[in-house]
Order: sequence, then structure tokens, then C-alpha cells
Amino acid sequence: MRSEPVVQVQALVKRYGTKTAVDGLDLAAGQGVTAVLGPNGAGKTTTVEICEGYRRPDAGTVRVLGLDPARESAALRPRIGVMLQSGGVYAGARADEMLRHVAKLHARPLDVDALIERLGLGSCGRTSYRRLSGGQQQRLALAMAVVGRPELVFLDEPTAGLDPQARHATWDLVRDLRDDGVCVVLTTHHMDEAEQLADDVAIIDGGRVVAQGSPEELCRGGAENTLRFSGRPGLDVASLLKALPSDASAAEVTPGSYRVDGKVDPQLLATVTSWCAQHGVLPDRISVERHTLEDVFLELTGKELRS
Repeated sequence: MRSEPVVQVQALVKRYGTKTAVDGLDLAAGQGVTAVLGPNGAGKTTTVEICEGYRRPDAGTVRVLGLDPARESAALRPRIGVMLQSGGVYAGARADEMLRHVAKLHARPLDVDALIERLGLGSCGRTSYRRLSGGQQQRLALAMAVVGRPELVFLDEPTAGLDPQARHATWDLVRDLRDDGVCVVLTTHHMDEAEQLADDVAIIDGGRVVAQGSPEELCRGGAENTLRFSGRPGLDVASLLKALPSDASAAEVTPGSYRVDGKVDPQLLATVTSWCAQHGVLPDRISVERHTLEDVFLELTGKELRS
């Protein structure tokens, strides 16, 4: 296991004319799967492309596997795999032909036939890239990124346009890569994908990382959990509030529907159920609502549409 980050980005700046796409961004990605999330135009794709060596930064430092991707790309590229959102494949090349070509560029490639079978590309192996469906093109791009047994793989929207079966097959492959010690950095707009796969999540907005941590840490760092229960209308909420910890709140949201906000733990749950028992209340329903990664994402980046 590496002691230092696999990807280390410090004070990164990238401009396109008068537009600043990345503005002093700091990012670290270690072992396992790191998901990079952000609205359209947040700077995540530019950041990842700089890490891959496709763009040069205007300021800041970037180290990938200890190397500068701009100056030491020849040493870095054999060690990484890159799945682009589009491009990187000859339009007229057959799917299996392209994958075998990429495999021959590496010293110890994966078994191409097994990879084709695993990603469901067997039926389209002799089909030219331009005639593949969008999902098939995605799966071929993924296969090309991992066939060389990279130490680090960058995946840009790996499940965009995939049906549920192909999506879950891709998730399983990403998990296997992690289990084999491969470091994975992926960008995605699917919050459930990040929650399912990521050991660490970085949320980018306005060209900066606005939050980073495990999905569990980020969800705990957002708004607190909520406990809801149903009972007869008009319960003495003031009495319930006195029984709760000082940092908790309680309200009757709609007639017969009650909400308790605060640090929802076993003790708070026991306090609410004990209060109900003391006041002759048999809740029709009681539930704890945990904030999701999507809730945290929207709290940090806003709900307005981005172009």
C-alpha cells in the first residue's frame, strides 16, 4: 500500500481565455475508489484531464503516482488507464480488433476474450466502432482502460447510457479493480454510483473542492438526520421537546405527522418512544431518515440548473 496519495493536486489553476475553469483546487486521491462529483462546468473534467496529462495547468502542482503528468508523461502513461467520455477509438475499427491492439501495447495485459465476455461485447466484436450503440461504445472504452493492468485508472462517466445489467457489471468490475489494488478515480453524475463504489468522494464547484471525505462522513457532515412518527393530531409537542436533548427540535408538520430533528442515535429514539408510551401514544409509523449523498451535494452546490 502506498503511504503517499496516488493523486496529489495542490493550488491548481486552469484558465481558458478570460474564464477560470479551475481556481486554486486542492485534491488528494489515495488507495481504493475516489469519486469526483460536481455540476456541469464545475471544473472536474478539466482537473481530471490535467491529471491524465492531456492538459497543462496554468499554476499549481500535480503529482500522479509521484510523477508530473505534464513533464513525465512517457513514464506515467504505461502505468495508468484512461476511459474518456468520447473519442480515443478509430471509428472504422472493429471492437475486438481495437481492444486486442490496445492489449498488445502492454507487457502483461488481461485476457482479452475473458474481458470481452465479462462486459458483454462478444456479440459486437466484429462490428465497427461507429456502428456500436452508445452503451457498447462505453463498455469498449472501459475495457480499453483496464486491459493493460494499470496501477491507476481514470473513468469518466463509466456508466453513462448503460442499461441496468451493464451498469451493475461495470460496478462489479470497478470493485474487482479495487480489490486487486488498482486505484480508481471516477467522475459521475450518479449519486447512488458514488455511494455504492467510492471509498472517498470529492465534490467540486466553482473550480474548487468544496467537500471531501467518505460518503458516510459527508452525509454526517450535512444536515442532521430526521426522525418522523405518526400519531393522533394535537400531541403536546412542548412536552416532547422538554424530554429531548437541548440541541434537538420537534414539530407537528401536518396534523398527526411529527418530526424530530437533531442527532438521531439510539438514545434519542429511545427518548421519543418512551415519551410516546408515557403519554399513551401508539405511533402508527416511526422512521429515521438518513441524509443521502445527493442531499449533501445539493446543499453544497445549489439546486439551480447548470448549462
